[in-house]
Amino acid sequence: MEKKKGMKTSTKVWIGVGVVVLLLVFWLVGSYNNFISMDQNINGKWSEVENQYQRQNDVIGRMIDTVSSQVGVETKFVKDVIAARTAWASSAGANQLVKDTAGQQLNSGINAFVNAVAENYPTLQASQGYAALRDEMVGTQNRITVARGEYIKAIQLFNTGIMRFPGNVVAGMFGFNAKDYYKAAEGSLDTPALGNGILP
Repeated sequence: MEKKKGMKTSTKVWIGVGVVVLLLVFWLVGSYNNFISMDQNINGKWSEVENQYQRQNDVIGRMIDTVSSQVGVETKFVKDVIAARTAWASSAGANQLVKDTAGQQLNSGINAFVNAVAENYPTLQASQGYAALRDEMVGTQNRITVARGEYIKAIQLFNTGIMRFPGNVVAGMFGFNAKDYYKAAEGSLDTPALGNGILP
């Protein structure tokens, strides 16, 4: 009789161990998949930043064409923004830091470009075609700022997850490392000033 009782107890123990192991496996798989989802979310948010940079690149191309056709010469500020645009385009395939640095340089070039047009070509500044492009550029730069903010939030969520217990155990087991936060260069997030410095 006692022998049967002992077998029942050991069976219960093994069932208990099996349940704990299964729960642990499910938790590990769930945590791993969660980190993968957060990592992919970061990539998606960065893609949106790049998408807005591409939009900005396209708009500046149209602005350059408009200014060049009206002015008739390729002035220094046109050449500078073309060089910044070329540097951004050639950063394709580079890592995020290189791409974003090129994007920041393009932003600075655009700011100088818009200010130079306002100072040197008031008639062009007032034209409807140029004004519409300038407004589109301001909107695009605002969207870049929003997309960067979403990218930073996604990184913060990921980094918090891999630093908190017990997530840090899973992160360590599967090699998930903290990601660097986006750091903008000083003045790189400025929206182009529109002649008198007043935004539309």
